[in-house]
Amino acid sequence: MTTEQIAATINPWAVAQQQFDLAAEHLNLDPGTRQVLREPRRALTVTFPVKMDDGIVRVFTGYRVQHNLGRGPAKGGIRYHQNVSIDEVKALAMWMTWKCAVVGIPFGGGKGGVIVDPKKLSLKELEALTRRFTTEISVLIGPERDIPAPDVNTNAQVMAWMMDTYSMHQGYTVPGVVTGKPISLGGSEGRNEATARGAVYTVVDAAAHLGMDLTKATVAVQGFGNAGSIAARLIRDEGATVIAVSDTGGGILNRGGLDVDRVIGWKKEHGTVAGFPGAKAISNDELLAVECEVLIPAALENQISAANAGRVKAKIVAEAANGPTTPEADAILHDNGVFIIPDILCNAGGVTVSYFEWVQDLNRDHWSEAIVNAKLKEIMDRSFGEVLAMSLLEEVNMRTAAYLVAVQRVADATAMRGLYP
Repeated sequence: MTTEQIAATINPWAVAQQQFDLAAEHLNLDPGTRQVLREPRRALTVTFPVKMDDGIVRVFTGYRVQHNLGRGPAKGGIRYHQNVSIDEVKALAMWMTWKCAVVGIPFGGGKGGVIVDPKKLSLKELEALTRRFTTEISVLIGPERDIPAPDVNTNAQVMAWMMDTYSMHQGYTVPGVVTGKPISLGGSEGRNEATARGAVYTVVDAAAHLGMDLTKATVAVQGFGNAGSIAARLIRDEGATVIAVSDTGGGILNRGGLDVDRVIGWKKEHGTVAGFPGAKAISNDELLAVECEVLIPAALENQISAANAGRVKAKIVAEAANGPTTPEADAILHDNGVFIIPDILCNAGGVTVSYFEWVQDLNRDHWSEAIVNAKLKEIMDRSFGEVLAMSLLEEVNMRTAAYLVAVQRVADATAMRGLYP
């Protein structure tokens, strides 16, 4: 079975609950609090019609899940993908709760998605779908309630449509209802690069902790979308050599190093990195097993499983994607001495700068990119240090340590607020 086929057999919600249970057990969490945090607060399923360009009406299914609101309004992306499921969205919402807590920003976890292959829609159809979906979930979202953002196959344009649709219902412009917007509509400088930039900050911290010289390190990146391609460029700027990248169309390897800018240009022109001249063609499976210092999974969930974890040769696995490693794979990687920077820490740069954008919108303010990046670095460095300290204190791997930090913070907030009524 391929990585994709194996990933499809693993339930991400079961994985998310398993990861939480490990932390809850370790923290000896109160049974009542444990039950509360183990399930989502709200899960909305919507079915809605969209008139296609040929005049035919198609009905789509979408979801918006709020996992926990103890520390603030729900925060989390919207993904458009043909394989979106309620269990996937529930898992992603739970991961957002821990992600916001681990970096100490005042949000709870939310997530949304629509079952659709957006590549098969025209721009007009995509806009119609977005506006109707926004209307359907408008009973939940709002700048003080639940703030969506871009995720897989959504971008600043989709956020602009969402913001405009919500604003039309309110009768005035509400820029703070979503983040990841175009700069002209209240978006933040540095938001587009934030997930990748935050991930690279943590790789630099991990390399320093391990005594690794990044200027002599080789890097493989799985997933060459927004996060993966920018991470490749930024880690190259740190002096590392990117030797392999892949996307849904295939992968490429050049042990002497890839010209990242040329690969980005090739992808823009051809829609995939596959076929890039001067590189050997490899599969996604082969990329995960490439001999390198740093592996950056920046694609979808469950890519590193019990079936292939033993073949991972990287010294650092930096999870720019959400949920790329299963709990069984975690144990194998840990036993093999691989240092994991877990997703809820590694890719929290995106939600951190989303928080900055939200603050700017509420205050009708606008910060320079230098200020945004400096604030992001401060939060990522501090959070990495807190998780590493927990890892060393409790003698657990970095994922468990990140969960111990995050779950304790959410549990404390939940306990302090008490039960209503």
